[in-house]
Amino acid sequence: MASTPVAVRLADPLKARMRALAEQRRRPMHWLMREAIEQYVTREELREAFRQEALDAWNHYQTTGLHVTGAEADAWLAELEAGNDAEPPRAHP
Repeated sequence: MASTPVAVRLADPLKARMRALAEQRRRPMHWLMREAIEQYVTREELREAFRQEALDAWNHYQTTGLHVTGAEADAWLAELEAGNDAEPPRAHP
């Protein structure tokens, strides 16, 4: 995989913290930065996917009115927690 250098301006205290951590981990600072960026981007992509799924569910509810009550969801989750292979409750208007 090709990579391209990128410049990042860091405040001196943060740079010193990163240098110390890189030494503790016996890794170069660029590895530490690359790892941090990778984790951040992955986390934010997952957060955005979750947000989009919630918006899609809300739009579906607004369109159809189909839902399950909190009590129905709690009862289903209690069955799963008890180790039972329970079917999820059916959505209704």
